[in-house]
Amino acid sequence: MARRNEEVAALLQEYADLVLITGGDAFKARAYEKAARAIGGYHADVSALDGKGLREIPNVGRSIADKVLEYLRTGRMPAVEDARAKVPPGVRRLTAIPTLGPKKAMTLYEELHISSVPELLDAIHEERLRDRKGFGPKTEENILHGIGLLQAAGDRVPVNVAMDVAEEIVGELSALPGCEHCAYAGSLRRMRETIGDVDILVAAAVSEPFMDAFTRLPGTAEVIARGPKKTSVRTTKGLRIDLRVVPPDSWGAGLQYFTGSKAHNIRTRERAVHHKLKLSEYGLFHAKSGKKIVSETEEEVYARLGLPWIPPPLREDRGEVDAGLRGELPELVTAADIRGDLHTHTDLTDGIAPLEEMVAAAARHGLRYYAVTDHAPNLFMQRMTDEKILAQRERIRELDGKHRKMRLLHGTELNIGPDGEVDWPQEFLRGFDLCVASVHSHFHQGRDAATRRLLTACENPQVNIIGHPTTRKLGKRPGLDIDHDAVFAACARTGTALEINAHPDRLDLSDEHVLRAKRHGVKFAVNTDAHAPLHLDHLRYGIGVAQRGWLTADDIINTWPLPRLRRFLRKEGSGNR
Repeated sequence: MARRNEEVAALLQEYADLVLITGGDAFKARAYEKAARAIGGYHADVSALDGKGLREIPNVGRSIADKVLEYLRTGRMPAVEDARAKVPPGVRRLTAIPTLGPKKAMTLYEELHISSVPELLDAIHEERLRDRKGFGPKTEENILHGIGLLQAAGDRVPVNVAMDVAEEIVGELSALPGCEHCAYAGSLRRMRETIGDVDILVAAAVSEPFMDAFTRLPGTAEVIARGPKKTSVRTTKGLRIDLRVVPPDSWGAGLQYFTGSKAHNIRTRERAVHHKLKLSEYGLFHAKSGKKIVSETEEEVYARLGLPWIPPPLREDRGEVDAGLRGELPELVTAADIRGDLHTHTDLTDGIAPLEEMVAAAARHGLRYYAVTDHAPNLFMQRMTDEKILAQRERIRELDGKHRKMRLLHGTELNIGPDGEVDWPQEFLRGFDLCVASVHSHFHQGRDAATRRLLTACENPQVNIIGHPTTRKLGKRPGLDIDHDAVFAACARTGTALEINAHPDRLDLSDEHVLRAKRHGVKFAVNTDAHAPLHLDHLRYGIGVAQRGWLTADDIINTWPLPRLRRFLRKEGSGNR
């Protein structure tokens, strides 16, 4: 069964949001937000903990622990229910718009009686917001963009949510007698950043036992359709899952077909027609005679079309078929290539685990080196000081090489200010092994100002990596309005790497931006931005983005041996080669 941490964390986060909407204590809201993040990232399942165990989670005091226990026991959290009752449903619907804060949502409801997205769109088009304090043309533009994000997201879920469900189902079905193969397919296998529905494929001679088991799996809320070849269900979280059972000798063709993408499949079918063949989910056939040629493995299907096997993340009709015909498909980076993580946090700032625990977890993941990059002082809520960061450096030097000989790097995540300035003077920054620099505020600057901001950071000789470069949060916050090509060119020129932040809520850079940046000669770092040991598992999602961006191991600095990485961090030209 899935852990209940995410469910409890979502409830506490909702309560924090409701406190802000109703004009409550911001510090109380922040406390619940921090508790939500801590529970979400905690290693143990909260449903197995008593009150004492819950209070051992960072940022979880007695009051919050008692609420969690009550929820786990009764399925109710009265404090949340009471807060919900104080907020009109219309306001809660409006707060789903990524760029509309809780206070503005309440203002719209109270002063203009707006309680839905369509009503808000009408009000903007009729310019009824402009005479309200805090609502000008720029605000309208931001709200419209937020509504666009909300509508684009639709019923899609982050890739990690879909992956957890898919892997659990694959595990259950694979254990059934008669299962010859079982895998997830579709956009999840291609590692899209969000997933609309999950496709599961089984190869078996008889389908009924699999369809029956599938509909009875825990978490199934509704059986949408059931048949001998395909059954669809909806989970309690609203995610649609489609199960298809194909004959064992059609496994390869079925997996290729249901992995997609639609555009890629059009190209492969065109190749089949070129060879006077017909390709379907059941196999590759002679067009005239109908005789099946191959179908058991994907490799056989692609080979008969004159192509090498094409990795699923590349199957988006972005030149992969032509590259395959020319023998120019890249040897994509894999998780096994990653030697280190260059952006992580501890409880010295906003992480939830102490340094020793994060280091031990990284060593268990088999990393050869590991950077600790807690926030610098200009992100004021983190309350960093020179003394704290220097004390941490001493402790890191003591721990260096002590866990499975893993080497430790002491870094920091600098805050890129509105003009591109960063925390601490140059002399102090030279004491770090590496500096990640990221934007954490002033997200709505104009295009020219935002671009200059990042260019200035790239030009700083102490900045090694631009963290979560566009600042986007999937479905919640759009990326910065910048001249991406100018920033990519500056990174290539200055030897500054761009991060692929592997957190499923960010996945920043996106695969499209990775493709563009690679053309400029940029190097990348696939980092977890881990704030808890469990977050180190997010690396796979960053690797998925890198693969969709056609990256090889050599494109990514944290696949390099440590001596080569250190040369890059010192911005010695040879580190780029």
